[in-house]
This record gives sequence, C-alpha cells and structure tokens, in this order.
Amino acid sequence: MSQTLPIDAILPELCATLARAGRAVLVAPPGAGKTTRVPLALMDQVPGRILMLEPRRLAARAAAERMADTLGEPVGGRIGYRIRGESVAGSRIEVVTEGILTRMIQSDPSLEGIGCVIFDEFHERSLNADLGLALVWEARGALREDLAVLVMSATLDAGPVAALLDDAPVVTSDGRAFPVETRWLDRPLPQGIRLVDEAARLIRTAAADTVDTGGTILAFLPGEGEIRRVMSQLSGMDHDILPLYGALDAKAQRAALSEPGARRRIVLATAIAETSLTIPQVRVVVDAGRARRARFDPGSGMSRLVTERVSRAEADQRRGRAGRVAPGICYRLWARVEEGALPAYAPPEITVADLSGLALELASWGAEASDLAFLTPPPEGALAEARSLLTALQALDRDGRITDHGRALARLPLHPRLAHMLILAGRGAADLAALLSDRDPLRGVGVDLALRLTAIRDPKRFPEQVNRQGVQRIRDEAARLRRMVGDKPALSPGGMASLAYPDRIGLRRKGDDARFVLSGGKGAVIDNADLLAGQRLIVAVDLDGDQREARIRMAATLDEAELRALHGDRIDQVQVCEWSRRDNRVLAREQDRLGALVLSDRIWRDAPDDAIARAALEGLRLNGLTWSPAAARYRARIELVGGLGDVDDASLLGDGDWLLPWLGRARSLSDLRGLDLTEALKARIGWDGQRRLDQATPAHFVTPLGRKVPIDYDGDHPEVQLRLQEVFGVTTHPVVGGRPLRMALLSPGGKPVQVTMDLPGFWASSYHDVRKDMRGRYPRHPWPEDPTQADPTMRAKPRGT
Repeated sequence: MSQTLPIDAILPELCATLARAGRAVLVAPPGAGKTTRVPLALMDQVPGRILMLEPRRLAARAAAERMADTLGEPVGGRIGYRIRGESVAGSRIEVVTEGILTRMIQSDPSLEGIGCVIFDEFHERSLNADLGLALVWEARGALREDLAVLVMSATLDAGPVAALLDDAPVVTSDGRAFPVETRWLDRPLPQGIRLVDEAARLIRTAAADTVDTGGTILAFLPGEGEIRRVMSQLSGMDHDILPLYGALDAKAQRAALSEPGARRRIVLATAIAETSLTIPQVRVVVDAGRARRARFDPGSGMSRLVTERVSRAEADQRRGRAGRVAPGICYRLWARVEEGALPAYAPPEITVADLSGLALELASWGAEASDLAFLTPPPEGALAEARSLLTALQALDRDGRITDHGRALARLPLHPRLAHMLILAGRGAADLAALLSDRDPLRGVGVDLALRLTAIRDPKRFPEQVNRQGVQRIRDEAARLRRMVGDKPALSPGGMASLAYPDRIGLRRKGDDARFVLSGGKGAVIDNADLLAGQRLIVAVDLDGDQREARIRMAATLDEAELRALHGDRIDQVQVCEWSRRDNRVLAREQDRLGALVLSDRIWRDAPDDAIARAALEGLRLNGLTWSPAAARYRARIELVGGLGDVDDASLLGDGDWLLPWLGRARSLSDLRGLDLTEALKARIGWDGQRRLDQATPAHFVTPLGRKVPIDYDGDHPEVQLRLQEVFGVTTHPVVGGRPLRMALLSPGGKPVQVTMDLPGFWASSYHDVRKDMRGRYPRHPWPEDPTQADPTMRAKPRGT
C-alpha cells in the first residue's frame, strides 16, 4: 500500500475496536479509502472470511479488483466477488451485492466460515442493506456471538445505527478534501426544457472554462438513456467521452475507472459514482441535479425507476468528487435560489419501495418485521399489501406462513410475481421474466408484449426502435434463469403474464374498444390506435399508476380458453340478483367471474322470490317509498299512537326486511310504485299493535247512518269529511282517542261549507247562516231550522215536493 489514504490513520483504532467490541460504525467521507483499505486491514485480524456488502454490482467488482491489485494478485486468489450472474471465488475477502447476502444467510443462518460482515455505503439506505443488517444482527445474537459486524458510511448520522447495534462504538475518519468552487446557473431552467440538451451545454461550458485546470470532468446524469444521448451531443469534442453505469459491460466500466491517457476525459456517470468508485484525476464535476431511484409503482405492481431531484446530501457528495486530488470546480444545473427546495436526504428505500420481496424474506426467516432490528421499520400498510399479494401467489398460507412454493420463489433472483410465473411456466418464461425485470428495450411500437419478445429473439426486426445493449442484457439474464427451472408445457405470452399478474387480467368494456376493467377492480385504457385496443382479453403488465383509469404501457393478448385453463380454480360461478340503476328493474343473472371480470353472463330464470325481494328492496332504497292514501293514513295513525316503532321513510328502509314478503314478485319500478304498504305496515306492528291502534285511533268514523268514513290522521287533529245532512241529530261532538275529531262538513255538491271541532256550537250559531245560503242553492235537500231534532239523511226531496 504505497499510497497513503486518510483512512489509514484510524485503521489501528478500528481493528482494536472490532476485536474488543465485535461491532462498530465507521464514518469516513468519500475518498477516504474505506472501501478498499478496511477489509485488507482486517484480513489478518479476523478469523474466517470477510464478507463486504456493496449496494451496486459495478462497485462490488471494482472494489474487489482494486483490493486484489493492491495485493499484487489477480481477483480469485484471496479476493473475490459475487454479483448477479457473475462470481469469482476469494479465500479471504468476498465482495457481494446485498441480495447475495440475503440468500446466503437464509441458506445458512450461522454464516459458517465468515468472521466479519461489512456493510459499505450504508448511508444509501437500500432495502436490501436494511434487511441484510437486520438478519445478520439477529443471527449474531442467536447463533454467532463471535461474528463481527461493521457498518461503514460516508454521510450517515452514526448515532441511530450505533444505538441499533447495542451502542456500538463509532470510529470517525476526517478524510481529506481540497476546496471546491461551486458555480450555479444564473436563473432556474424554464419548464419543459430538455435536461439532456442543457446538460450537454453545461459540460461544454465546463470543458472550455477549465482548460487550465485540467483533470477529468465527471458529469452526473440520471441514467443510461441520458448518458447515451449526451454522448451523442458531445461526440465532436476533442475529449475521450466515457460512460459509466451499472448495466455497462465490464470492459467499458474498467475503461472509465482506469488512469487517463493523453487526452482529457469526460466521464458521464450515474449516481453510482457519488461515493463507491474511485475515478482517477477528477478535477471538475458537472451535476445535472437528477437521480434515478426505485419507487413502488402501483401501475406495474413492482418497483420501477423514477427520476427525481437530488437531495442536498447527494449534491454535496457529488460536489466533493471534484476535491479529492486537488482544488476543483463543481457546475450545478440549477440556480442557487433553488437549493432550499431540495430535500435534505433521499428517503430510505424501505419507505417507498415495493415490499413483496421483503415480506417473503421475513416469512422465510420466520419473523415479523417488529422482531428484527430495522433502522427504519417498514410501513405497515405497504407490508400488508405485500403479504396480500404473496397470499394470492400461494407463497404464504392464510395464516401468513411461508409455503413450499414460497420457499421456491425466494430462491429465485426475481420479484415474487415473476418467480411465480417462472416456476409455473418453466424455461419458456425465462425471456419474459428477464424482460419484465429490465427496462423496455423497444420504443415507438405500441404496447404489445409479444413485439418485445420478438425483439429479444431477433433484434434485426426492429432496426430503429431497439436498444441492442438492453436486448443483450435481457438475453444474458434469460439464459441464466433458464438454468434454474425445468421444462413445462408452452404457454402464450399472455398466459405466462397472467400467472405473474392475476390481478391485471383485463376485459374490454362493452361498447368500447379501448377501455378495460381489470380483475383487481381498477380501470385501464389503451390508445385507440393501438393494435391491442380491440382485443377482448389482455394482461396489463405495465400501467402508469393512475388510480381512476390507468393508461396501459405494456400488455399481452390472452385467449379465454387459456385463461380458464390457467385460472379455473379462481373463476367463481355466481348467481346475481340485483337492482339495476340503469334499467330501474331487478336483474337476475348467472355469471362466471374472475375477480371483477364477468367472463360470461346469462339470465337466471329460476331466481327465488327471496333473492328478487332483496334486489327490489334495494330498488326501493334508491327510488324511495310510494305512499297510497290508505297507507299514508295508516302510517299517520302509527305515528300518532307512538311506541310502535319509527315509521319515517329512512327508518322503514334502513331495516327493510319487514318488506320482503311483499316484494317477491316486484321486478320493475312500476311494480314498486304500485305497492300498497298498508298490509305490510300491519304485519310490521303485529296483532297486538293493530289492536292497540284500532282502540286508540280507529280507522273510520261511523256516521249515524252507519256509513264508515276514513279518518285522516296526517294533520294536527284527526279529520273526516262528510255531508252536513249526514250528522243531523248529533248533539255531542265525536271524540277519537281522547281528542276531538275535526269535521269538514260538505255541501250536497261536495264542497266544504264548515270545518268544526264543536258540532253543538256550530248548530247553535253558524248553521243558520249556512242554511240561508244553502237553501237557495240546494232547495231539494233538507235544511231544517233545528238540525238537532232532524233525522240524518243522504237523500234529496222527491221532485215536485
């Protein structure tokens, strides 16, 4: 180790701390040398192998190669690495990506033969790092008290991590940094401007302004696509333009990390270059101010990459890359006034990611999240949603325990959805699993998934639209996946996709060629011009996440026969009797349903009366009760007596079972409006209630002639209407339920002539004025001077008398 690095000063303290306490937190700024120097310093201090976790494959390989080079030996001797799809054994130190550690500890919880686990770049707070630390810490407490644990970070607040690890000692390296001048834009970029164009412009400006400064220019861009487009715009410059991102082949990655040649270099990198990698001779940094992060996308049901503004912590790390070897300059693609709007830190991935994989690992470990030492506990809602998906995939049983199928899913390096598909569909699904794990390799060809699979097998079919490097990456991953599973009967792309996305099977809505309802209950839409817009059944594997009606970004067609063959155990044959708001009638149907999809729909001809009645009751609740005069009078009597139950509309419909016996044949709105509720109300209050009602509020007033006149109880007083002559001779005013009966006395022509609640008083006073008026208008009807002595009558005098 001929070159002295800042970390070297604290290595003796760190080794002694780990030997004494068995755990430690190391905080060292970027460029201090912790990634390559710490494992080498511990190599002779720790019995057993040292396992170091890196959050990215590129950083893992680069760290192993740098340590091997420091020892003057090739990778594969004492130093090795293991990343997805690539492994070189090492006898003393092995650098692995975080998912590899999870597989190792699930297979061997005691981590036999490993003496120390190092978590590098823990400040990035990846989901796998949080899970890996939680599992290692539990294994250490239960099985391996001798296992040393070291958490290393560039910008981490060490206190919470140290507390998590039983107050672990904290060791700090001050590092070494030269001053860096920061240059901002004069004003914020206008809305809608292309980031790639402005980034290329700023890189050209930086190159021109710093000719005398020299050194490598390191430009941070969000992802591979932006790097390639900026490379194209910078192609005429007299510089070596080198890309650096995770999916780049190893040879090109090593070129970016090697010592520069005679020409000045511009390295276009993703966030991978913030802390983990050493890029020689960087003197100038250009920061486009964007980062691509994993976020759970409800549209795809998996994590996807989104582009966001960097946090202040990330911006400071990028800026620091310019001051590792000499004073430097940092150009920022935003105005100084925008700094305050940047978030302080990027959120931990566990708070924003899809937790399906985490839930599966926890079930495989046999623990709840609350049982383990998580620096940030996973959100309970997201964890419950993940468990629900795993149950649907038969990875968990109803009690939340992992099944044998779930253990098989956990062994595959895929999202549980895709692992489920690969196991059930076999090697034929490897291309599709690899495709859906990666970025879309085609642009501008519509949403059809089959076109992507064609491009993987024959990229020449799409010379303008295909990303050839992306296709090759998918091919390599598919070849690896094929070695992990056996052969199964061939399925269509839609059939395979339906295994991974049983909740995204879409049925076209009636009368609409572009809108679909998904089996999970959501709506989705395809562009009308797309070739899949007219298909009856599809599987939507990628959606934009809109909660009301998501736009489909990628889908496959699905044949109904294949759907029934694959998902027959989930198709329910149901009989539905319900009120149709649109038709305003009862609809009785027999249906085959898959989730929210109605695959077939036919008339239920022998629907029972009780089912029809309950549907009709819903129609009543929607349209309201219709009251005949007789029913309205009966209800008014019930309200007047009291104690027989509430009879307002809301109460009657809220507890509507009393109506069911009268609704069994009501199928339409006209049937409901023709329903007389009198008998139903009588049944509701029962025999005793009817007897009490008749005693307190009789339905009729019996006139002296024996005629029954309905009593109206709807007003303040019970009331009857009858001919004045019909009550001749009545000298005592009628009383109903202890209350005087209001009497509307009518002329022979049926017109009211007097309303009274004191009939004897009327005879003695107003009657004489009424008699004078009525005698002239109705001379054939009797109008005696003393009505109290006259006989009641409904008849007129014979003509001529």
